[in-house]
Amino acid sequence: MAETDLAGLLRVLERHGVRYVVIGAQAAVIHGVPLLTEDLDITPARDPENLERLAAALRELEALLRSPTDPEGVAFPIDARMLSTAETWTLVTRVGDLDLAFSPAGTQGYEDLRKDAIAVDLGDALVVRVASLADVIRSKEAAGREKDRMQLPLMRRTLEEIRTHERERR
Repeated sequence: MAETDLAGLLRVLERHGVRYVVIGAQAAVIHGVPLLTEDLDITPARDPENLERLAAALRELEALLRSPTDPEGVAFPIDARMLSTAETWTLVTRVGDLDLAFSPAGTQGYEDLRKDAIAVDLGDALVVRVASLADVIRSKEAAGREKDRMQLPLMRRTLEEIRTHERERR
């Protein structure tokens, strides 16, 4: 898959009324952290109605399971019941890679992340909820993966710069 069309993925989720929070490296990038990332990570709400809307969006995106043995992806039944059976889904879609994490490390999921999430206008009438940088850091620390440990110093420095700027504005 070529470069992920972030706006394309988000527009489909928005069109279907999916309730979610952008998380992970993409959330950090939106907050100004200078990172490269190739996919979109989200935490969707788990209620049955939202899972139905999410399934409809994934069908429109022609989502397939990402597989190390099959770069094109593997078909699976995209419905609310199936989505409710796992904590994470790593997907390839017609517009890029999308990861779903219902309970990211160090968090209690959508309701927890939604509390401090901010609405971000990405242009062209696309406004999405993005996890706070502090919550992204909390999750990356809890996950403890090597790639997360490598990103954390940049995230912490950016968070400190944001906080310093906010104090100076007061």
